[in-house]
Amino acid sequence: MTTDTAAITTTELVRRSIEGRRFSLVNALIAFTLLFTLLSSVVILVTLLADTIAAALPVFATRGLSFITASLSPRAEAAGIWQGIMGSLALTGFVIAVAFPLGVAAAVYLEEYAPDNRLTRFLNANIRNLAGVPSIVYGILGLFLFVEVFMRGMLGASEGIAGRNVVAGGLTLAVLVLPIMIITTSEALRAVPSGLREASLAVGATRWETIRHHVLPVAVPAILTGSVLTIARAFGESAPLLLAGAQLSLFFSVASDSSFYDLMLTQPYTALPIIVFNFARQPQAEFVALTAASIVVLLVMLLSVNAVAVLARDRYERRYR
Repeated sequence: MTTDTAAITTTELVRRSIEGRRFSLVNALIAFTLLFTLLSSVVILVTLLADTIAAALPVFATRGLSFITASLSPRAEAAGIWQGIMGSLALTGFVIAVAFPLGVAAAVYLEEYAPDNRLTRFLNANIRNLAGVPSIVYGILGLFLFVEVFMRGMLGASEGIAGRNVVAGGLTLAVLVLPIMIITTSEALRAVPSGLREASLAVGATRWETIRHHVLPVAVPAILTGSVLTIARAFGESAPLLLAGAQLSLFFSVASDSSFYDLMLTQPYTALPIIVFNFARQPQAEFVALTAASIVVLLVMLLSVNAVAVLARDRYERRYR
């Protein structure tokens, strides 16, 4: 008998001794309950998607791309979602530019540089707690810190900057998703084998060179997976933006000749989740179909942004496999 055969036989004997050969009713009930829960969730999801798409099809059939390119309007037959799309893209880009580097830097410090003491454990515990704080709390924080103190108090008095602008909303969403980014990046760095670090340090590399050239490249696929969660959370949030100044009015519009400075700091803004909320609260029956169509566009944009992150992750996985 070979060594492999003996190992397989021993493993099988241990498994049988632990599980036993008798039928376990409890295990069967647990497995059935889990399977039923999974299938129920899938059925509910498919039903909601089918109902939403069916309600949205008449809008796209009658109006086509004009629904996407048109501006907001109190008339259902002329209302569009262009400002919401541009606002969501601007906010998402701002979140990526702020939360991604800060989250990665914080995770690198906590995992690679910070000593294992009470302060580090306290910071890790609080970061995990912040990831579960309701989004409306971050909206209150953004209203006070970014709108009132930073934009109006520190910048608005000297430069005429409006407090409720894209920057304030983007900073609010960045703070909202920052704990998630730190946690996912920390887990990705923790999954890198310690032998890789030891081998790099053994040949004379510094700690930063080891992190930059070996640890981070290996952890990038998992970090990008965390960024997908971050983007999805930021893209679909509406409660923080309501407090951070997103426009709810159907008369909202932006001047076509506005500069980038005006769009970021002096102009009001809205986002696609805010428009969905706005359409859903209108009393006219025509806005029901517009709500469904806006949800479909929101899902398509969210899946498209996530697909870019997934493709980037797969590219790095093939490169460092």
